[in-house]
Amino acid sequence: MFKHLPDAPLADKRPTTATAHGVTLHDDFAWLRADNWQEAMRDPAKLPTDIADYLRAENAYYDTAMADTTDLQATLIAEMRGRIKEDDTSVPRKNGAYAYLMRYSEGAEHPVYIRTARDGGDEVVLLDVNAEAAAHDYFDLGAVAVAPGHGILAWKADTTGSEFFTLRLRDTASGQDSATLIADVGSVAWVDDQTLLYVRVDDRHHPNKVFRHRIGSDPTEDVLVYEEKDPRYFVGVSRLRSGAYVQIATGMNDENEVWVIPTATPEAAPQLIEGRTEGLEYEIDHQGDNFVILTNADGAVDFKIVTAPVATPQRAHWADLVPYRAGRMVIGLAAYRDWLIWVERENALPRICYQGPAGEMQSIAFDEEAYALGADPSAEYDTNMFRFTYSSPTTPSQVFDFDLATGKRVLMKQTELPSGHDPADYTTRRIMAPSHDGALVPVTILHHATTELDGAAPCLLYGYGSYGASMPAGFSANRLSLVDRGFVYAIAHVRGGEEKGRAWYEDAKFGRKANTFHDFIGAAKALIADGYTGKGRIVAQGGSAGGLLVGAVVNMAPELWAGIIADVPFVDVLTTILDDTLPLTPGEWSQWGNPIESKTAFDDIRAYSPYDNVTAQDYPAMLVTAGVSDPRVTYWEPAKWVAKLRITKTDDNILLLKTNMTSGHFGKTGRFAALEDAARSYAFAIKAVGRGVR
Repeated sequence: MFKHLPDAPLADKRPTTATAHGVTLHDDFAWLRADNWQEAMRDPAKLPTDIADYLRAENAYYDTAMADTTDLQATLIAEMRGRIKEDDTSVPRKNGAYAYLMRYSEGAEHPVYIRTARDGGDEVVLLDVNAEAAAHDYFDLGAVAVAPGHGILAWKADTTGSEFFTLRLRDTASGQDSATLIADVGSVAWVDDQTLLYVRVDDRHHPNKVFRHRIGSDPTEDVLVYEEKDPRYFVGVSRLRSGAYVQIATGMNDENEVWVIPTATPEAAPQLIEGRTEGLEYEIDHQGDNFVILTNADGAVDFKIVTAPVATPQRAHWADLVPYRAGRMVIGLAAYRDWLIWVERENALPRICYQGPAGEMQSIAFDEEAYALGADPSAEYDTNMFRFTYSSPTTPSQVFDFDLATGKRVLMKQTELPSGHDPADYTTRRIMAPSHDGALVPVTILHHATTELDGAAPCLLYGYGSYGASMPAGFSANRLSLVDRGFVYAIAHVRGGEEKGRAWYEDAKFGRKANTFHDFIGAAKALIADGYTGKGRIVAQGGSAGGLLVGAVVNMAPELWAGIIADVPFVDVLTTILDDTLPLTPGEWSQWGNPIESKTAFDDIRAYSPYDNVTAQDYPAMLVTAGVSDPRVTYWEPAKWVAKLRITKTDDNILLLKTNMTSGHFGKTGRFAALEDAARSYAFAIKAVGRGVR
């Protein structure tokens, strides 16, 4: 248990007010948002001294409070590292005359990208990420894309955590990068061996311009191909598997449009598939004379698959191929020359379906009660081979190659845990927890087979619940460090995700957002009622929009929790969504409502925004994290929240803010360095529940 720790940092109160819809909003800690925050995001050393000093004081307080967990964290890191096969190689991916793979060496934080002849042979190192990362405290490798003729590798990296990536071009024969450097690049797509499309990210971190680059030319001469004027829309580019088209996809969370350019005519103007329409979503692939389109058109709220002629791809010519069926969520597709493969989800479980020349729809079957699938289609268009990954909370990841023509499934790789793992030592269960309105919330549970389910076990309950993102019931080696100590690990598949179809997501938008929070509380109460854990024995964890979730539930039901872990939490919701100068805000209005224009949206958000609903009550132990370079949830949101909690709450329970002063939203990079973040969270959880951890 945490002992009371005196002398917690107290941020200065510098009162400010703002008015919206006739309501005066008071904020004592708005000063924690640096006026030069965009500059500081690129270079954290530019953070104003008073703000940096406060964040460092909080970090020092964290170090003191967690000092007695140093040995525990070291033990946890050693355990988690012991489950990683350090000298590991991916299954090669065949593409034309070559096969591509990644390899990790013992002790290496990052992979090496390698190429061989298609059926094996001498290895050629294309990119040693360890060598590129050596001079940087932070290194995030983004896109790695080889040209169609395999002669040039486009790769990009971020060295600050700000998610501003620099693009480089490497000759695959010599292994040397050209002098070409293109800054602030989003996605990248090869048109042909001499032509590259890339998206430029502006100073507000908005990917809004597509440029065409000719190999060997000066980037200042690159041609603007497309510019997105709507600040709600974000732009991406990609090459379709057939190789006949590149696409420019632009959209926000619940609305988009797609343009295509034939690769045979790189300088052709983009062709629109279907113009943006309120609420219309679609994504495309190409097959022969048709585009294959996944869409929610015509009331297909859980999506369907249609085809459209290449010559007339507009919505008026769309014809159903996989018709809409309520409750079956179609979540992705891949088109080969002779095959169409798609992934669908029903009752919170995914499945892989496919259709070939004969027209019969088939699926790949799995047996476990809860599991996760990952589709990894071939890079090649003319093939019968489809690759997928399978895991469950008890089963480490497996990579399969599936022959679509014969139905033969071949296990290509089984994740090894060098320290050992017996799935029989663990139990996975799926329960349905009633929410406040009777909705049944799926909860995936993992516990050790020897853990007694008498209500005494501690529990870590994880949730997210936004943007339609579904939480997979997959394997995590790190979680075993908690489960082996007697924890029950649970994932609440709350509304806001799409585990139970599109309606599950829609029922947690706008004024219905509180359903997400009630679902999570309902999951906790069900775990208590069923004896998996007890009241005050649960540590709730969520990150980003999941941080909003745990921030809301700790205001609503603080007595349920032994602790709260809020990773880079989106907690100052009202202020952020009122600020249309922030890069993500305009696109967020389709999720939360636009409180600038709508009094209803303003009232809805104000009612649950964690920062605005901090109240004079007892709170459990809390660990909050932030990153100075974070462009998604800016550092001042968690910092303000902690500052307000400190002067408002009525208990002596520990409240910690840990800010990474040199990185952003995703914490440390590298497969071993990232274990430090997991060990910190788990050590906090173990200490928060105190007794009963073996």
